[in-house]
Amino acid sequence: MRFIILFLVIVSVGLSACETANPFNQGPAYDFEGNLAIDRKKITAYLDTAKIDSIYRIHDPSGVVVIVQQEGKGSRPTNNTVVYTDYIGKLMVTGTVFDTSYEAVARLKNIFVEGRVYAPISFVVGGATVITGWDIGFKRLRPTSKAIVIIPSPYGYSSQKNNDKIPENSVLIFQVDFLGID
Repeated sequence: MRFIILFLVIVSVGLSACETANPFNQGPAYDFEGNLAIDRKKITAYLDTAKIDSIYRIHDPSGVVVIVQQEGKGSRPTNNTVVYTDYIGKLMVTGTVFDTSYEAVARLKNIFVEGRVYAPISFVVGGATVITGWDIGFKRLRPTSKAIVIIPSPYGYSSQKNNDKIPENSVLIFQVDFLGID
């Protein structure tokens, strides 16, 4: 009898300890391939109508498109290379500027942040400090290039909700002035 009571106590404790809501269930998994396919179509439609001067265009297999407007010189950066750049970031759908390293542009577009230092930024290619689309795009450019880098949402901010200026699954366009490397 003791054994049966002990067994029932253990089973009831075990069942009551089971949480019905999985704390790791954060909704459906992000559909990387599905969103990439949707964004590729959006980018193709955009490029069919956008009037962008360029020397040449690079359609990276990832889906990132690099439109070179001024060719640079020297070696392209690889992983662990420090890159210096100025930039203007826009949403492809609306053209709304959401970020820039230029103070004058930030003031003009009403996104100026008091106390922020507006200056060229540096980052390490492959160092996980910028969105993946930048790593992909800058590996295709030479220092002193000027280019437009179009980044599908999976290589940008995907479905993150951490910036009220960038809606979920936004295709991003960056106008970059690639200043140099270390």
